[in-house]
Amino acid sequence: MSMRDPHCRPGGTVVSIKAPDAKQVFVAGTFNNWSTTSHPMKRTTRDGRWVLDLDLAPGTYEYKFVVDGQWCCEPGCDKAFDGCPGCVPNEHGTMNRLLVVAELPTGAMPAVGQRL
Repeated sequence: MSMRDPHCRPGGTVVSIKAPDAKQVFVAGTFNNWSTTSHPMKRTTRDGRWVLDLDLAPGTYEYKFVVDGQWCCEPGCDKAFDGCPGCVPNEHGTMNRLLVVAELPTGAMPAVGQRL
């Protein structure tokens, strides 16, 4: 049994991507040392949406998706950074998505079943 980091917000951050033709989708980022296999996503609908709940401490994280072995911000697209809102340029000339996890106010607890 693993110990949960008390600073993390359980189930507090959901990432998703629409990749209807994908066989496998993972999320990789600064929160998992850019591992391409440690965070598999789950297909949730017939229209091809993939999701994953992340337990992250407050902070700012960069991430991308790995769709059937290919890095991308969106399926079929890993274009050059062009000022896209919610993205930042990376050292490869493309873009990474940006995820900001805010702190809960002191003493605040999310309601049961509530998504943050």
